[in-house]
Amino acid sequence: MKSAVIQMVSQSDISANLERARQLLEQAAENGARLAVLPENFAAMGRRDSAAIGRAEALGQGPILPWLKQAARDLKLWVVAGTLPLPPQGLPDAKAHACSLLIDDHGQTVARYDKLHLFDVDVADNRGRYRESDDYAHGAQVVVADTPVGRLGLSVCYDLRFPELYGALRAAGAELISAPAAFTAVTGAAHWEVLIRARAIETQCYVLAAAQGGVHPGPRETYGHAAIIDPWGRIVAEQASGEAVLLADRDSSEQASIRARMPVALHRRFFSQDALRPAHTSE
Repeated sequence: MKSAVIQMVSQSDISANLERARQLLEQAAENGARLAVLPENFAAMGRRDSAAIGRAEALGQGPILPWLKQAARDLKLWVVAGTLPLPPQGLPDAKAHACSLLIDDHGQTVARYDKLHLFDVDVADNRGRYRESDDYAHGAQVVVADTPVGRLGLSVCYDLRFPELYGALRAAGAELISAPAAFTAVTGAAHWEVLIRARAIETQCYVLAAAQGGVHPGPRETYGHAAIIDPWGRIVAEQASGEAVLLADRDSSEQASIRARMPVALHRRFFSQDALRPAHTSE
């Protein structure tokens, strides 16, 4: 069963971004993917109206959710929808979350993950200051769900710096982990590959690291290097910059062998039960 990771260079025009994302998803489906991961902020980059976008989507008046469901149905493809702003269900006027949705091939929402760790940092680039918490609320749940390619744990971008989340995903049965991202060029060059490979090695999971890879409004430059990492920490596929569709099969037999020969999950001595609560799983 093939998984696809998509790299984009999203701009501020939602319609144009969705049109391009559809073309990339079509490419993934045509090459046999059963699940595809879009990058963080796939529908828009560089906008300051995330609250309005999220409210419109929650009220059924926005373009993104209908587009996602239609694309998944048309292409018979499971889609991890990078991130989009969405307020809590039933609270359209509340502060939005940076939300990663898992959509099945019937266009149904199987799981929702709200980004736990928000990027409130200073970076030595041409923007300098990032404060995601100005626009988004923190998530509160660890999320895993069953898919045709295996049991998937959901994460987003800055989460990669917090290994306790990935330990919780592995403990909840994850075999693959999605990590849609929009790493800055500076932090990406320093840490991106180290982090995605480390998360794969310590969890013995495939990491599906979709990315933004280019120049966006803001001004903002993202690092790219979307990749698929196997449970031994090897880079199976990678794209430095620009748009791309990366594909790989999950070798479940090899993954089971790696876990049996090096049973790190059984050897853990320091483990917090709090890391697993509250948790949501989809069977």
